Amino acid sequence: MLTASRAAIAKPGRGRIIAAVLVVFVVLAAVFRGQNTLSLVPSDTTALHRWFNDVNHWVTTNRNDSPLFLYFFNEIRAFVDGLTTLIQNLIAQPSYGRPVPVIGWLGVVSIITLIAVAFANLRVALLVIAGFGFIGLQGLWEESMDTLALTLSAVLLALVIGIPLGIWAGLSDRVNAVVTPVLDFLQTMPTFVYLSPFALLFLIGPASATLVTLVYALPPAVRYTAHGIRSVPRASVEASESLGANGFQRLTGVLLPMSTRTIVLGLNQTIMAALSMATVASLIDAPGLGKTILKALQTLDVGTSFNAGLAIVVMAIVLDRLTTAASRRARTHRPSKLRLPLLGVAGVLTLFAIYLSRTFIWAAEFPDTVGSTDINFGNDIARISGNFADWFTTQASDVTGWMKDTTSLLLIDPLQTLLVESPWWLVAALLLALAYLLGNLRVTVLTAFCVAGLVFSGLWQDSMTTLAATLIATAATMVIGIVVGVWMARSRRADMVIRPVLDALQVMPPFVYLVPFLALFAASRFTAILAAVLYAAPVVIKVVADGISGVSATTVEAAIASGSSSTQIIWKVQIPMARQALVLAANQGICYVLAMIVVGGLVGAGALGYDVVAGFSQGELFGKGLTAGFAIVILGIMLNRITQAAAERRRTA
Repeated sequence: MLTASRAAIAKPGRGRIIAAVLVVFVVLAAVFRGQNTLSLVPSDTTALHRWFNDVNHWVTTNRNDSPLFLYFFNEIRAFVDGLTTLIQNLIAQPSYGRPVPVIGWLGVVSIITLIAVAFANLRVALLVIAGFGFIGLQGLWEESMDTLALTLSAVLLALVIGIPLGIWAGLSDRVNAVVTPVLDFLQTMPTFVYLSPFALLFLIGPASATLVTLVYALPPAVRYTAHGIRSVPRASVEASESLGANGFQRLTGVLLPMSTRTIVLGLNQTIMAALSMATVASLIDAPGLGKTILKALQTLDVGTSFNAGLAIVVMAIVLDRLTTAASRRARTHRPSKLRLPLLGVAGVLTLFAIYLSRTFIWAAEFPDTVGSTDINFGNDIARISGNFADWFTTQASDVTGWMKDTTSLLLIDPLQTLLVESPWWLVAALLLALAYLLGNLRVTVLTAFCVAGLVFSGLWQDSMTTLAATLIATAATMVIGIVVGVWMARSRRADMVIRPVLDALQVMPPFVYLVPFLALFAASRFTAILAAVLYAAPVVIKVVADGISGVSATTVEAAIASGSSSTQIIWKVQIPMARQALVLAANQGICYVLAMIVVGGLVGAGALGYDVVAGFSQGELFGKGLTAGFAIVILGIMLNRITQAAAERRRTA
């Protein structure tokens, strides 16, 4: 025992080794500052960037001649464009020689309300009427229907592809082993990264926007379906086999019915992902609310962007509650005696509403006035919110300016300078050391490949700038997550109040987060970091709260019995025993923060996000923007794998 104690004293802990590595890095960074930094002027390009430009030029030149495009990419684009246009003609755009869509606003609201009555409940049906009515009164009906049409097109295709693939992965271990890393890769990629490749292959427009939304929304459909199939009790499957059921009968009679709730939850996540990407896809000319917000952000029109962002939030909440209620009903299976009569009445009313919307202008085009009264209050929302933003910015300019300048001076600038002006090989050595100490040899090898990719991209300094912002935002998110998560875990009342707010924040698309901080702090790195913190905080808080709640009650009671105070219980018992959850929260926080930091390129974050945006607007920088997208993916994979390995090490320790 004495020998073991001496060995424990002689052998430093992992935390001390990491601290020593960081100290050595800072000292060497000061010694070699400004050397081998792989700097690149923003307007300059490398051979790799120019090669991508040549690829872009070849695609543009041969799009109508190459068999690869004539019989594959162009055919896919035509099919998806036809589907999206069809749905737009039905609910969004004037079509077939009519000044209004085939189904007007009254018909659309009635159809969605009927779906709510059929698959959810009456309360959700009323929420549908109130939510879509509010959107119409904002004066954003047509833009909202364009967004809904693109979302529905992408979700429909995602389900057609994702559910069969998920069933296959659920039935086959080999397929699941192949599909899982692909889904991990797709879900690690920030939204911006998807845009350039799809714009290159399918041109800018609704078709490429639908396809990029489809790919972004596909992983939840596959994952939840596979999970649902695999979660069916083995006893139920064996019972059907004993009755002589073949594979198809087991699938349709046992596996799918018993996994319906999980599949519907996957539909919920698919819709939320599609709606989020549909707004970001406005950068490649996706129609709808995203385009309105993008134009407002470019002109710093806070009022208009707030009004459009509010419409997106309302639509997201309505669709989220609809699918969530449907999943709960699929779980309970409690038929009501009034269900069939209610459905019958709702169906008749829906048909009548569709007839009215096809016949009368007032039922087809959302009215702006009733009699002589103006009922469109969207302009009022934009005006009031814009005036409030201007007033608050003026009144709080000293405080907000001090916050921005102080944070930049004490945190953002020093860390960015440390990473950007240090030799690339020194930063690489630090990343490899941390990968080994926090993870394992496999993660270290992967990190080495990621570092090589960043060096080869020619965007090392921009990558380090993005990494610095990501680390600062993640640290701030973790502080908020621990404070609020512990509070929620220890107070049932706080959990009941805060959790619905977090649920609402999670359904908001990324663009919406930029609006309030843009008003307060103007376009800057600080604005992007704050938006990233708010975007990532909900999921981090939930993970921390669940982890703290999962600490054994017996252990907590023993600490109380020993005379520990509340503070001691939190810091000496609950947080140490929930370290695995904290590392998982950091992993999720990094993924969400990185996604939002890149979107922050629209509001002055610079670095890789700016490179991606510039690639869309300046043809000569297309290759650089595409390379920046790959660099973002590399950063995401590296950080994700390091934190995942740290969580796994913590779990097995």
